[in-house]
Amino acid sequence: MPKAAPPADTAPPSRPRRALSYVDSLTPHLFVPSAERPVRAKVRQLAADTQVMPHSHPWAQVAISTTGVIRLTVDRGTYIVPPSRALWIPPGVEHAVTMVEDADLRTLYFHQPRGRCGPGVPRHEEAAWRQCRVLEVSDLLRALVRELPTTPDDGPASTQPSTADERTRERHLNALVLGELRRAAAVKLGVDLPHDKRLRHLCEAVLADPTRHATLSAWAQDTGASPRTVARLFRTELSSTFTQWRQQVILAKAVSLAAGRMPMGQIAAELGYSPSAFSAMVRKSVGQPPGRFLGAAR
Repeated sequence: MPKAAPPADTAPPSRPRRALSYVDSLTPHLFVPSAERPVRAKVRQLAADTQVMPHSHPWAQVAISTTGVIRLTVDRGTYIVPPSRALWIPPGVEHAVTMVEDADLRTLYFHQPRGRCGPGVPRHEEAAWRQCRVLEVSDLLRALVRELPTTPDDGPASTQPSTADERTRERHLNALVLGELRRAAAVKLGVDLPHDKRLRHLCEAVLADPTRHATLSAWAQDTGASPRTVARLFRTELSSTFTQWRQQVILAKAVSLAAGRMPMGQIAAELGYSPSAFSAMVRKSVGQPPGRFLGAAR
């Protein structure tokens, strides 16, 4: 069986990491959803390597980029979100959003009645919506998101939905968005993150450049811990081996590259694989050939 990655001394050269620039969450108090306006939307154009600082909301949220790839990080996981997908974030979950590429970031806020969670789903289906989940984005949902009003509550009165027709249209758009979310398929694209500081440092480094080293021993040198200790931490903190965890990072990175229309062979090379080894890894991990798995990200 071909190896999933080349030996350490032949790993692809790493790129220098670019420094992040940080911005605050954009006035969420001016987009508070309510029973009368259950879905509120805001839009923000952000450059690559910009991070929206960690924050949380008392309402649910969906993050979607109609152009560009974003990465959303919560306490115990991180998610790569290309334009073909969106991320549901339950109420009260602290999160930070990083622009992997220049992005047209759309944020939807959802009113949640007391004790309820989800886009209007029955109670017996709410458990799945009480955690972050990556969702497929249909062409209809993407179009609806672009049509939602994005004027803040303190915006000019002339831009608010004031006429009966405008209010009716917004209600119809809200209902359609909720319906499309309820029928959207969930996709396993999350990468678990640990609490242990040494392991968290290693995991963040792998996320930034998964091909910088090819072996756990090489990665462990950056933590000051022995490879045996790091391997034990992966088992106890993430219930996974380093190789299994890194494959999830590779898959997320592949989705990001595919969203930029990179050819499949180039994606494999970029991630340190031969085409056949990359195909075998993707099939084993997700049960689909790379063309099918990554096709949606395009």
